[in-house]
Amino acid sequence: MTAVDERVAQNHLVQRAVVRPEIGALLGALVVFLFFSIVTDKFLTMGGVATWLDDSATLGIMAVAVALLMIGGEFDLSAGVMTASTALVTAIFATQVGLNVWLALLLSLIFALGVGALNGWLVVRTGLPSFIVTLGTFLALQGLNLGVTRLVTNSVQVSGMRSADGYESAGFVFASTFDIGGTSFRISIIWWLGFAALAGYLLVRTKFGNWIFAVGGSAPSARAVGVPVARTKILLFMTTATAAWLVGSINILRYTTAQANEGIGLEFQYIIAAVIGGCLLTGGFGSALGAAIGALIFGMARQGIVFANWNSDWFMLFLGIMLLGAVLVNNTFRRRAERVRR
Repeated sequence: MTAVDERVAQNHLVQRAVVRPEIGALLGALVVFLFFSIVTDKFLTMGGVATWLDDSATLGIMAVAVALLMIGGEFDLSAGVMTASTALVTAIFATQVGLNVWLALLLSLIFALGVGALNGWLVVRTGLPSFIVTLGTFLALQGLNLGVTRLVTNSVQVSGMRSADGYESAGFVFASTFDIGGTSFRISIIWWLGFAALAGYLLVRTKFGNWIFAVGGSAPSARAVGVPVARTKILLFMTTATAAWLVGSINILRYTTAQANEGIGLEFQYIIAAVIGGCLLTGGFGSALGAAIGALIFGMARQGIVFANWNSDWFMLFLGIMLLGAVLVNNTFRRRAERVRR
């Protein structure tokens, strides 16, 4: 039996680590975790952990879905407003029409899937950049949220979910808590971890995952080898819409009130979390796990700043530095990964 040089084995492990897009986010998360663990005592308490995991959860669900779309070479600027739209649809049907909450949730899911399919269809049918198409959807949904809510309730919010039929059971599924060591953790954390695990499996273990990478790398080349480019892109937009429905459902059942102007600006946080997690703006490279870690960095930093009693304005500075740093790191890892694969 031929002995294997330890240096060769070590180099092989290093090379395998280098080609993983989430390695930069993992290192960044470790730095942020250690920093706030030292700066503030509350960060590592059970209550502190529950707080920054809760902050990361809904952002993480959307970041993972947006990461899949970005790997496929597209963007969805309507994702943030869509979380508010689905919450409002659920709330209006449940409180104003009088439907059972579960039926209202189903109708809002159908609405979300319809908007996602429309976004995808317009992108593949017209050839317009998804940035432009979803910007139009963003504005349209924003107007619908305000206009319909004001028309139905004579205000910019819908409330009264707690008294709707089916609220208790739906609230248990989407907005309940569970205890660990006497500390309450939000079930949204479980949804986040489950969604990230499912997306990660889909991306690296299935044919559809291969299609996503192929479409994002080069749509013409993917089409030439038989990849259904149009179907893949439409399904990715529908996945983003489904994630927005999930987040909207969590929010409306947790807070029991939906505001018509919610969600505006969150789409950029989703994209930034995905980029921090290893996604490239050019498509074809990224990780669902990395996006989940990117959201975790958000949550740790945002709550760490609060725990340290710093002005929250510093979070935006942190965000800008993290974005620029992530882009540089991701490009470096991509180039090294391409050299390793050759």
